[in-house]
Amino acid sequence: MSWPVFGNSLFKPAPTASPYPEGIMDQPELLAEILPTESRGLWKMFHHPTVAGQRMVDDYHGIKVPDPYAWLEDPNSEQTKAFVEAQNKLTMPFLEKCTVKNKLKERMTELFDYPKYGCPCRKGKRYFYFHNSGLQNQYVLYVQDSLDGEARVFLDPNKLSEDGTVALTMLAFSDDDEYLAYGLSKSGSDWITIKFLKVEGPEDLPDTLEKVKFSCLSWTHDGKGVFYNRYPEQDGSTDGTETTSNIHQKLYYHVLGTDQSEDILCAEFPDNPKWSGGAKVSDDGRYVGLYIRDGCQPKNQVWYCDLHLLPNGITGLLPWVKLIDNFDAEYSYITNEGPVFTFRTNLDAPRYRVLNINLEQPAPSQWKQLIPQHPKDVLDWATCVNYKYLVVDYLKDVKDILQLYDLATGTFLKDLPLDVGSIGGYSGRKKNTEIFYKFTSYLAPGIIYHCDLMKEILEPKVFREVEIKGFNFSEYQTVQVFYSSKDGTKIPMFIVHKKGIKRDGSHPVFLHGYGGFNHSLTPCYNVAYLIFVRHLGGILAVANIRGGGEYGENWYQAGILGKKQKGFDDFQCAAEYLIQEGYTCKEKLTINGGSNGGLLVGACVNQRPDLFGCAVVEVGVMDMLKFHKYTIGHAWTSDYGSSDNKEQFDWLIKYSPLHNVKVPEGGVQYPAMLLLTADHDDRVVPLHSLKYIATVQHVVGRSRQQKNPLLIRIDTKSGHGAGKPTTKVIEEESDILAFVAETLHLDWVE
Repeated sequence: MSWPVFGNSLFKPAPTASPYPEGIMDQPELLAEILPTESRGLWKMFHHPTVAGQRMVDDYHGIKVPDPYAWLEDPNSEQTKAFVEAQNKLTMPFLEKCTVKNKLKERMTELFDYPKYGCPCRKGKRYFYFHNSGLQNQYVLYVQDSLDGEARVFLDPNKLSEDGTVALTMLAFSDDDEYLAYGLSKSGSDWITIKFLKVEGPEDLPDTLEKVKFSCLSWTHDGKGVFYNRYPEQDGSTDGTETTSNIHQKLYYHVLGTDQSEDILCAEFPDNPKWSGGAKVSDDGRYVGLYIRDGCQPKNQVWYCDLHLLPNGITGLLPWVKLIDNFDAEYSYITNEGPVFTFRTNLDAPRYRVLNINLEQPAPSQWKQLIPQHPKDVLDWATCVNYKYLVVDYLKDVKDILQLYDLATGTFLKDLPLDVGSIGGYSGRKKNTEIFYKFTSYLAPGIIYHCDLMKEILEPKVFREVEIKGFNFSEYQTVQVFYSSKDGTKIPMFIVHKKGIKRDGSHPVFLHGYGGFNHSLTPCYNVAYLIFVRHLGGILAVANIRGGGEYGENWYQAGILGKKQKGFDDFQCAAEYLIQEGYTCKEKLTINGGSNGGLLVGACVNQRPDLFGCAVVEVGVMDMLKFHKYTIGHAWTSDYGSSDNKEQFDWLIKYSPLHNVKVPEGGVQYPAMLLLTADHDDRVVPLHSLKYIATVQHVVGRSRQQKNPLLIRIDTKSGHGAGKPTTKVIEEESDILAFVAETLHLDWVE
């Protein structure tokens, strides 16, 4: 289930925006018996095996693979538009007439209506923070002159569109805090427009930057301009509805007060069109680092330029020095003291460590370890504050641990208080004398802590705590279990339920997973989860399967490429555990995942349709033979492989959801399925879901044994999830839960 990514995350240090398919973490009467007949009608209407100009069979290394729904790859064709319209005409009436839909939407709206806050962030003499009064479509950026001073609206994206579909996606203040560059996204697209304003006032500036996607945004310390990334001009639209591959990203420098056409090209990779390179100006302003990636593996190159050696300033391609010119490990900039740079790295440390590299002695033999790899926990991130401290976040069995270290020596200083859960936001940079961090969990919407680092005794205090009216959290509990996967590996899983439940197999379970791109599913607050547990009598389960980053690089590598099936096994074993331990039965078990998690759910439904009663697939990667051909999909080959390679094709064809749909044997039917996608999803383009549902309806929906509905919900003016307005989130989550309740015959619990 989606959750709106909000403001505090914008203050986390990140050289580049992520092209990962998740995308975060971050951030509802036709009777079921009638639906197979309706599905057959759709198939007869829209199955065009000989559509003119379409290639219906592809050749992969001598193997002929049919692709009868390739015509759905064109989002602008009349056939595709007719297919989408017909699918929604089938799905939306079903969702609207679900028995508990109105109650769900009413309760969802009620529980969403609470004040939400991001961490305050000190910028010069002011504090900035994000706030949503409850049901505002987008979070509003506020400013105040002191922590107890009057808060004023500084930037309100809700005023930029009537329906809330324009979202604020990135921020960058100049070093002197006089200027702000910010990015706006429309309808959920990854394309953003960068605007500028003068903080005093505030006063809008005329500068506008277009063609920006997966970009850095970093000011030079003289305040003259910013580094950012953009893509070349391309044929067709660039509004998020296109499928054109995003290649040849370049780094530019924009001088404030000039037209974008005058921007200075600083780096390009003509021989490596799939590379991306984000720039980060060092804390002292002297250097600019270039962090180059090829795909989504946790590995990057590091180039740098000494800006003090440019007598005429930035005038063209920068004279980059290649500090690290291979993709053997990941290096994330933390800070620097003159030429000594501090990085978080997985070099010879799959759970990460902190390393110092002196630019004047760049040989690896001269590198100095500052904080060694922990024996078990994963060093998730680190940042410098008050010039002398490192705030370090560790992941301990999928729960955040926050600690303070000495920058000069790497000596551990103290633990910062944190309950069992996650860091949902952080602010504090090198020149700040204070930090803020936000705690969240499945049963805690948010507690913001403040710590003044100038005091002799460093004791964080609760700065702001959100209370939810009408929900008694003390009646519920979160437990963590470790179950055995198919090969004996112990997999952690969080289970949230009402206290005192009987394990008699009677409870509906909502099992969520992801398992990819080194992304960890840590505890988070989600209104929809709470409603499922409270009002549908359910249990939430979140399985931390391999392919994620929960235990570092080894855990990640164990579930990708040729080992992707390991993650599917982990997820299926989670379902079996929940049944065996009496939490649920297969008829009341729903599985859910989005993006890469949608791939997970699709693959598991194909492999074990007998194990689940319902499956909800959100913006899933379903065509594993062609995913790399669309938008940023080429970056995912580092996780999946590519059908262009014979060995990797052999991996992909075995589990690709689109290519493994079949009528189950022994009278088994597919679980009730709801797919969700959106017309402006230019991360995982809609064709994945459209082709998959067409195939499922044709192959499975025509089977006499198939009684469960097979539906798709296609949203408009919406994308992969980021920046989705509150009204759309409430509507979508209500639809999902309504579908689950209707198909599993769940009653409303007051």
